[in-house]
Amino acid sequence: MMRGASADALAGLGDLLKKVGASDEAAVGTDLFGVAGMLRGEAGLRRVATDASIDSSAKSGLVSSLLQGKVGQAALDLVANAVGRRWTATRDLADALEHLGVVSVVRSAGDKKRLADELFEVRSMIDDSRDLRSALSDPARSTSDKQALLSGLLDGKVLAATMTLVHQALAGTHRTIGTAIESYQSIAADVYDESVATVRTAKPLSDHDITRLTAALSAHYGTDVHLNVVVDPDLVGGLRVDIGDDVIDGSVSSRLDDARRKLAG
Repeated sequence: MMRGASADALAGLGDLLKKVGASDEAAVGTDLFGVAGMLRGEAGLRRVATDASIDSSAKSGLVSSLLQGKVGQAALDLVANAVGRRWTATRDLADALEHLGVVSVVRSAGDKKRLADELFEVRSMIDDSRDLRSALSDPARSTSDKQALLSGLLDGKVLAATMTLVHQALAGTHRTIGTAIESYQSIAADVYDESVATVRTAKPLSDHDITRLTAALSAHYGTDVHLNVVVDPDLVGGLRVDIGDDVIDGSVSSRLDDARRKLAG
């Protein structure tokens, strides 16, 4: 979470990003990921780009000269503007550019429900496979090798935007790819102005049940709600819904546990 000057800078850049045309959003996102990676890899450039004592126009000129011909004009303009702003910590500039890159890629997807579902499914696939988690966290494997591994599993099955975000989840600075994708899911929810609810159920829900539950939660929270449904046989029956900081636990296993505690007490 950014604070102070960095939060203000990110908000201002977010407003500028809204002016990027729909046809440019995917490319801008990829370009911003690349610039964020470059800043993280070059400490000297990162310090200069965030040094408040250096004239803003000089910093913008330097960055423009370094990136000219390597990124598109829309991304170049955003980065030049970014280095002219004040940042609370040197790392915040790269983090902000990655955040803006995620926003841009999310907007490029077109199908918001499919993107949200795919991010959740990829995260679940990784969580459910110990071998895959090990391969993706192996320090001996390069980022490009890990990206190729996931490309082999996902190619032709997910949106281009989903693939871009999954690749970035491996290249960024999050502790694990699962943590990165979770962060991207949250950003996507903000872009779509909706909340995300994780629903755990003992058996698959019908389309009718999903529609009813979505409508009920949307009405209760006063915003659109996207459901991520997880089948968990340990629940025995009923539902458990996690949305934001709220937990709605109507599962049979929860009621049984309550009963056991009362008997034991």
